Amino acid sequence: MATEQTQKVMTVTPKAAEKIKEFMKEEADKPEYLRVYVQGGGCSGLSYGMGFEKKPEEDDLVLEENGVKIIIDSYSIDHLKGGNVDYIESLMGSGFKINNPNVTKSCSCGSSFTTE
Repeated sequence: MATEQTQKVMTVTPKAAEKIKEFMKEEADKPEYLRVYVQGGGCSGLSYGMGFEKKPEEDDLVLEENGVKIIIDSYSIDHLKGGNVDYIESLMGSGFKINNPNVTKSCSCGSSFTTE
């Protein structure tokens, strides 16, 4: 398990951190970490995933942003570097949004992407 302090791999906005903490409190098994990851899938090749975990795996990077502990696996780090997690509320709905500067192409539905 690595901890990276010098360069921010991923940040979490204060609004997203507030919502993450709120959702974590509602979970029965009391998770301590938010896992953010990239997986294969979708029409452009990659898609995002998020979930709660009780502890990190050995190859995970552990970050802390605005009071939220984030874990990112070694495969996802390069695809997410420099990105941030935000929480958006609008008339069209609300939810988490990952802003990722590494995206070179995304599909028209917006659910999958490609990086260099």
